[in-house]
Amino acid sequence: MPSVVIIDACQRQGRGGSPTAVLDEASFTDEERCRIPGELGTSHAVFIRATGVEGGRPSYSLRFFTAEGELPACGHGTVAALALLAIREGGSDHHAVLCTTNRSFEGWAIRNRDSVTASFDPGPVKLRVAQAPELRAVTAGLGLADEAVVGNACVASNGRPRLLLPVRSRAALADLSPDFALLRTACDRYSLLGCYTYSIPDRHGRAAARMFAPSIGVPEDIANANSTACLAAHLLDTTGAQTVAIEVEQGDTLGRPASVLASARRGPAGITTRVGGVAVVRDGH
Repeated sequence: MPSVVIIDACQRQGRGGSPTAVLDEASFTDEERCRIPGELGTSHAVFIRATGVEGGRPSYSLRFFTAEGELPACGHGTVAALALLAIREGGSDHHAVLCTTNRSFEGWAIRNRDSVTASFDPGPVKLRVAQAPELRAVTAGLGLADEAVVGNACVASNGRPRLLLPVRSRAALADLSPDFALLRTACDRYSLLGCYTYSIPDRHGRAAARMFAPSIGVPEDIANANSTACLAAHLLDTTGAQTVAIEVEQGDTLGRPASVLASARRGPAGITTRVGGVAVVRDGH
């Protein structure tokens, strides 16, 4: 195996974060790529390949894998990749063009003394109202009572659709104990990546969330940046504001506190978002 760097992406106040394996592209089979997260104790692995220069900025292709297969996007994997690229380049600021299987986008990273703050454009977000059958199926898988759901559930996608499900409090969120087999069946039936369950943000834009994605081999994700970007877009869409900024805490139930920052802005081309977090290199070999 080529050299691997484990990066804790989306840390909260210097703790936790989502361990992500970052590797340079090599002649792996997809089966080998799927084995790497389990072998290294991470939920995801991201593979980087330098592709040259685009618009005067260095460009790279990214591929993301879990034990179940390839993903078209991974938010905390992108944060981890940007952190490693910034460290390799040196200097304080890094601006790159990133390419995944279905799009190109910009990423930014600022090196601090012991960490890297990275952010990126997660792409346009499509929103629709959650339909009653899919909502019933997912809440049954979560073991969630109807009265615990507040606000409007929606299905959001910036690559793959996922259910955004608001609950009445952080306590209700922490008490969730999903039946992962039932939840996976529900998500597979309705072609959902998973369910991002969240508390309503307070007046400072702070909230908590848990992302369940058993269909992709991740029963619960420590940090899910793309879903947090989807939430920012949803909040902007429903409030009518011009801008929204949120900080969402995840990972506490897994003993890995994480924090994701996301913003959404309304402009001539519609809603645009930006998302990211703080990353730290934990291990390299």
